[in-house]
Amino acid sequence: MPDVTLDDVRHVCRLARLDLSTSEMERVRGELNRIMAHFHELQALDTEGVPTTSHAIPMSNVYREDIPGVSLPVEKVIQNAPDSVEGFFRTSLFVEE
Repeated sequence: MPDVTLDDVRHVCRLARLDLSTSEMERVRGELNRIMAHFHELQALDTEGVPTTSHAIPMSNVYREDIPGVSLPVEKVIQNAPDSVEGFFRTSLFVEE
């Protein structure tokens, strides 16, 4: 099983835009090699006859019925706004440029 090299870690750090020290990269390399060793152990398991699953336990989504209801009138909602324009809330810009 090939080891994760320090060059591999440097490459991933560059892709992820991580600025790690050499000692941090060495620690990450060791952790990744331990993870890869676990994957190697898992690959050795006999899974013949085991049905494929997406979850370890049965899952189901529980949604409530989407029933339209009575909403507050726009005028009543807007009266609580600190600033509004033509029936809409006005907020300050919060997106970085």
